[in-house]
Amino acid sequence: MKFDEVHILDDRGLLYINGEDAKPFLQNIITNDINKVTENNSCFSALLTPQGKYLFDFIISKHKTGFFLDCEKENINNLYKQLTLYKIRSKVEILDLSNEFVIAILSKEKFLSLENTKDVEGFTTKFMEDVILLDPRNTELGARLIINLEKLYLSIKKLELKISEIKNYYKLSHKLGIPQRNTKNLQNKVFGIECNFEELNGIDFKKGCYIGQENTARMKLREKLHKRLFAIEVIEGSIKDDLIFSENKEIGKILIKDINFFGVFRFKDEKFNFGKIYKCGNAKIKVNKPNWF
Repeated sequence: MKFDEVHILDDRGLLYINGEDAKPFLQNIITNDINKVTENNSCFSALLTPQGKYLFDFIISKHKTGFFLDCEKENINNLYKQLTLYKIRSKVEILDLSNEFVIAILSKEKFLSLENTKDVEGFTTKFMEDVILLDPRNTELGARLIINLEKLYLSIKKLELKISEIKNYYKLSHKLGIPQRNTKNLQNKVFGIECNFEELNGIDFKKGCYIGQENTARMKLREKLHKRLFAIEVIEGSIKDDLIFSENKEIGKILIKDINFFGVFRFKDEKFNFGKIYKCGNAKIKVNKPNWF
């Protein structure tokens, strides 16, 4: 990502969770510790099924007396409904601000050139009163500016940035092994811990109970993590099938079909052969090893 680039993620949505019970409400359902979220720190987290399978992931930031949840926009309505379902009698207000705010991505270097910033995952500060944070999953994904649409272009001008194509950002995200598009295809098909949420700072194993915590903790403690979600590079042909083979043995399955592909692989130890060419129908593919692994 270039120093003077900005990517406007109009495919991201934003919920605002506010009210007297906002903090305990989130603490009881999400995979991370909401107490980590302050004026100077944001976190990556997820909502799982009671069995520990993936439902939604999002980035949480503090805003006034409540919290922003930055999520893929096509999932926002369903996330809103799921949170409302868990709300019951909690004194919580859930607002969909997706049409009022937008997420703009700056390079890490640009972020660090601003005042009061640190090269720390999730570090959060303000730019002209708007929340700006270094990505809590991986700092190479740059910084996220959460800004009202009416102020967006003025801020871009003040920061001396040039708008770059959104596909370049998602190409970088794919290279880093972090899926952010078409994540609905992961729902109920893969466990949260299999999505590498521990390595991406999305799970806190010390916080106590949350939805899906029991299975997640068991898989961690008993070393039952036998599958992993990885980015896939197409070497030859085009992917039309789902199943992935090594010789004649099935080792994985494509879950996200996009310009950037992701699949879940049987993975029992660190001897997994990332350099090998695998087959998916008539296509030849390679599994990308992320730098955080």
